[in-house]
Amino acid sequence: MDICLDHMTTEARNKASVNLDVMSPLEIIKLMNEEDMKVPLAIKPHLENIATIIQWCIKSVENGGRIIYIGAGTSGRLGVVDASECPPTFGVSPSLVVGLIAGGEKAFIKAVEGAEDSVELGAEDLKNINLTCKDTVIGLAASGRTPYVIGGLEYASSIGCRTAAISCNNGSEISRAAEMAVEILVGPEVLTGSTRLKAGTAQKLVLNMISTATMVSTGKCYENLMVDVMQSNAKLHVRAQNIVMEATGVSRQKASDVLEKAGGSAKKAIVMILDSCTAIEAENRLNAAHGHIRAAIC
Repeated sequence: MDICLDHMTTEARNKASVNLDVMSPLEIIKLMNEEDMKVPLAIKPHLENIATIIQWCIKSVENGGRIIYIGAGTSGRLGVVDASECPPTFGVSPSLVVGLIAGGEKAFIKAVEGAEDSVELGAEDLKNINLTCKDTVIGLAASGRTPYVIGGLEYASSIGCRTAAISCNNGSEISRAAEMAVEILVGPEVLTGSTRLKAGTAQKLVLNMISTATMVSTGKCYENLMVDVMQSNAKLHVRAQNIVMEATGVSRQKASDVLEKAGGSAKKAIVMILDSCTAIEAENRLNAAHGHIRAAIC
């Protein structure tokens, strides 16, 4: 396979860091901080396209589909991280947001040689999770040229999925393989070619936007509170109480008591308190409102 990286911004040398090897630790991190501040500004021109991708994700979730991230290396790991954080944060099934990384789960810790260079493997991994046209597939590759991601996007498009590509180079190959392209030009890295730095930060920020805005829009939030948070440890039990207290103004004891009656559901407890109703009534109202508390209590 012929690989040319010469034209890629992510592979270019950063003129501000050519003396990186003789800089003090403080000088290095000051420079890194200055470069990192460029990332949100590089994302800003793409907000409308990102919002369109989020609308696709919302439609997928509402219609029984999924959000699928597919990537390799750092990009793949970021997709897996974002997907894995959705269940505890939003109380959704682990199958709703899926992160695929070239080489499989073991590649999250240690790179799997050659996996990202296979177009066929990208398509195969999507077939193995029974991809359907209801799903939205988001390809992640800082370079924008990863064959694994291209293969996945091409297969997803062939069966009617909405597809998006997030990269950090202009005119990238994964952009051409997707319906919507987001090319975040963060510029050369402080450490040449180390795309876990600004490029990784850019991708992480966009994934934060996609998953958070999608979940908020599908009823996983009331005001700005995580009302579907899963109470998997002592800290989260207290957080659930705090959420109920903030949303309703009741005491901690009252919040704890109603949460128990609500089976641990902060969302249900809030409706019970605000509408003075039983757990069953609260559940029925939430179901009728598709999980949106504001609609349930109107």
